[in-house]
Amino acid sequence: MKTKVFYFFIFFALGSTGLYAQSKNTKANFKVYGNCVMCKKRIETALDHPGIKFAQWDPQSKNLEVVYNSGKISEQQIQEIIAASGHDTEGVKAKDEVYAKLPFCCLYRNHDHSNIQDEPHDH
Repeated sequence: MKTKVFYFFIFFALGSTGLYAQSKNTKANFKVYGNCVMCKKRIETALDHPGIKFAQWDPQSKNLEVVYNSGKISEQQIQEIIAASGHDTEGVKAKDEVYAKLPFCCLYRNHDHSNIQDEPHDH
């Protein structure tokens, strides 16, 4: 009888641990700065990264929706990946030298883009 209780306890403990491990997916929304469809492609491509399940950036609202495995990557690390691609986030500013290498239409700091049409680019 003690053996059956022991195995039941082990089975229950392992089963509940497995359920807990599956619930590590986290959803986050935060601002990422950019302008156009090239920015969208650059940001979303940068987030094709282990631990990130889904990433979608909206150029109009500047909002990024991301679903990630919090056991593999943190929101801070996600923001650092984006900044490394040249785009500022709410929490991390891109290095000036990386930002300066973006195409003109993608420059979002202190640039007036009101007359620029958002068209697909061949870059």
